[in-house]
Amino acid sequence: MCGRFSLRLSAAALQAAYPQYALPTVLEPRYNIAPSQPVLLLQNTNPPQATHSLWGLLPSWSKDPGMGARLINARAETLAEKPSFRGAYQYRRGLLFADGFYEWQAQPGTKNKTPYFIHLQGNLPFTFAALWETWQSPDGSTVHTFALITTAPNALMETIHPRMPVILPVDAHAQWLDPRPQKASALQALLRPYPAEEMSAFPVSSLVNNPANDQPSLTPPLPRDEQTRLL
Repeated sequence: MCGRFSLRLSAAALQAAYPQYALPTVLEPRYNIAPSQPVLLLQNTNPPQATHSLWGLLPSWSKDPGMGARLINARAETLAEKPSFRGAYQYRRGLLFADGFYEWQAQPGTKNKTPYFIHLQGNLPFTFAALWETWQSPDGSTVHTFALITTAPNALMETIHPRMPVILPVDAHAQWLDPRPQKASALQALLRPYPAEEMSAFPVSSLVNNPANDQPSLTPPLPRDEQTRLL
């Protein structure tokens, strides 16, 4: 499962990294994005549209808007089978902009888990694959929601967690964002683990455990002596 990520870039820096898309001109740095919060999502409309959507997908047919009914992750292997994701996989795909994400490594023999920050080499921004839905509330208002897609871990991530989010390289964007209906067989090859050699990971402060904490001190690595105690 992937339940936290970061987007620390300014709006200008993000736009410079992705000049092919029309992105917001104002963007607050985020260090601990969590489910239920609004997140910048690029929808596969024509042209692609950037909107702030709530993390936690609500299928259009859902009658319960509570977080218990929302789906924060979607397994790549079963998207075409699950009723909650099948329609979105075919018609409503999107991209999430990020520059890192968190995962928790279980400590053998204890109930403790150590948070890790995972990012691309060079701290480059990247995009997660997502599915989105539009939900109509009983009062007539429209709610945009999404789920982040996960897949099997690469060699780096498997030492931390049994799943990882799907990171889509730029050369996969055009197919993923094509607004035309897509067959699962044509998309499945895109949903693979990102190359481990292009990523880095290190333990970070347990302050990230609380989604109310959203500050720069969350992403630097723990001091070396604290890292040594975890080994």
